[in-house]
Amino acid sequence: MTATAGGRLGPQTSVAVTRSDDSSPAAALSRATAHLLSLQHADGWWKGDLETNVTMDAEDLLLRQFLGIRTEEQTRATAAWIRSRQREDGTWATFHGGPPELSTTVEAYVALRLAGDAPDAPHMRAAAAHVREHGGIAATRVFTRIWLALFGWWPWAKLPELPPEVLFLPSWAPLNIYSFGQWARQTIVPLTVVSAHRPVRPAPFDLTELHTDPAHPYPDRPLAPAHTWDGLFQRLDQLMHRYHRHAIKPVRRLALRQAAAWIVERQEADGCWGGIQPPAVYSLIALRLLGYRLDHPVMKAGLAAFDSFTVHTEDGKRWMEACQSPVWDTCLAAIALRDAGLPGDHPALVRAGDWMLGEEVTTRGDWSVKRPRLDPGGWAFEFQNDTYPDVDDTAEVVLALRRIDHPDRPRLAGAVERAVGWSLGMQSKDGAWGAFDADNTSRLPNKLPFCDFGEVIDPPSADVTAHMVEMLAETGRSRDPRARRGLAWLLRHQEPDGSWFGRWGTNYIYGTGSVVPALIAAGISPDHPAVRRAVRWLTGRQNTDGGWGEDMRSYEDPATWAGRGDSTASQTAWALMALLAAGERDSETVERGIAWLTRTQRPDGSWDEPQFTGTGFPWDFSINYHLYRLVFPVTALGRYVHDAPLGRGGDR
Repeated sequence: MTATAGGRLGPQTSVAVTRSDDSSPAAALSRATAHLLSLQHADGWWKGDLETNVTMDAEDLLLRQFLGIRTEEQTRATAAWIRSRQREDGTWATFHGGPPELSTTVEAYVALRLAGDAPDAPHMRAAAAHVREHGGIAATRVFTRIWLALFGWWPWAKLPELPPEVLFLPSWAPLNIYSFGQWARQTIVPLTVVSAHRPVRPAPFDLTELHTDPAHPYPDRPLAPAHTWDGLFQRLDQLMHRYHRHAIKPVRRLALRQAAAWIVERQEADGCWGGIQPPAVYSLIALRLLGYRLDHPVMKAGLAAFDSFTVHTEDGKRWMEACQSPVWDTCLAAIALRDAGLPGDHPALVRAGDWMLGEEVTTRGDWSVKRPRLDPGGWAFEFQNDTYPDVDDTAEVVLALRRIDHPDRPRLAGAVERAVGWSLGMQSKDGAWGAFDADNTSRLPNKLPFCDFGEVIDPPSADVTAHMVEMLAETGRSRDPRARRGLAWLLRHQEPDGSWFGRWGTNYIYGTGSVVPALIAAGISPDHPAVRRAVRWLTGRQNTDGGWGEDMRSYEDPATWAGRGDSTASQTAWALMALLAAGERDSETVERGIAWLTRTQRPDGSWDEPQFTGTGFPWDFSINYHLYRLVFPVTALGRYVHDAPLGRGGDR
């Protein structure tokens, strides 16, 4: 697969690690460091491919079909990718080795029908049979049925209603758009436009074979009892459908104009929205319905952004990234390289520092709705996303910048100071931090019938809070009352077995691997009971081969899967980072984990990792960050070889 991060460094990227025999941890670290350096772009950044599932590719073809711009070449290459991800039972999953997923299978099937695959072909028959056996199209999620409704394969009247007038709700009102997480609100606003228009493009074929009962393809879903939340919102949805039929036209027109302005104001410099696929596809559809021509600058920029999200494989396949992660990848790479032993003034690190400083977000975004008096500062995840910086990236970028001996110290110090001030201001009332917003904790949005596509709110999490606590300790603020509140939150939210839940990585290994180093950095003793419980949990979850792994199913079934799964390089590294921070360097557990990393390393210095270890929405949307398999092992090996995290900035 071709890398999307182009550019290579020259001879100045030699590795400052003494080579030993080829099987030693030092030699493994040397190879891995050299490989990581070779992936840096000439501009200073790193970016690995961000792989999710084939709904991204199927929806790309459906979008192009809806807009009338689908090409034969795009269709052929995308269909080849989708076929390559089909399982032997005819289904598709949302992560490597996962169970069949009905909605994903339906969307993949429809995309292959667009590509010309005959419904009586063996691989199509197998997929259709699975769909029928599991409830047919009627059992798919709302988002899948919205895509089908665009072509008349599902009636709009059988979908939940969300009117654009929701934009009129003030920010203090329940179910206003700012009560949703940033990814959800950016998707919901354009979907209110789509819902108001209820467009139907001519269907190029029917999908009778995907209904359990073709004579009654659109069965009614029974209402839950009225006294339950589900029952209440189902009845509210019935009222919204009545309102759709009798909407006050001037009010509806005003709402649609406001929605259009809201969408256009949040388009990024690279043409995308929020840096992620769902808001981008629905924003393009919404604006087209509102009269924007395909040659309008907003539409042209939006469509061009999809080209930058496209990955072409060496064998002619084509797939779509749901998002791109250059800021996240770059700060993690910089931390790893310092821990690997590179000096802080190494040219690669200085270039990375330059690039990260240039990506600082200094404008106000949606976060300011809850924090109107907070000064901006921080970093987003993507190349161009000034509307949505996030606390997690900001904390890790600060940790990276503090390790770099940048020649312009005042510039670096100013950016760090602004970032610390902004992220402290994003602390939620309970003392912890969410990713994009403060106090985004109302559970009501999750109850809407419309919102069955994954997590739609952004409450505080252990991993983000841990990164903040570690960053505050790094910048000399471990005694700050706000840091102590975050620390207390982490200690309160340890699971009974000694682990921590991982919101943005899979799962309890990620949470524990994030929290333990933060506790130690904040001054908690390695002998503290919480640290000892975490060490015991990690030791008990080590696989017989010496590595660690955790399957995505731990989000659904933690009793079976928490800390359980095939060993992976990234998850083994997370466990080792926690154990090393806890003072376990000379333990048999750590030695076995390090041996697994050295034994499974590829000749080029990287590791194989088809497993998905990143999380978009717990269980519902899983991610394989292709750089995780490298940056985290480099960090763990570096801390092991040098017996300490290097490059700490102290209290400068």
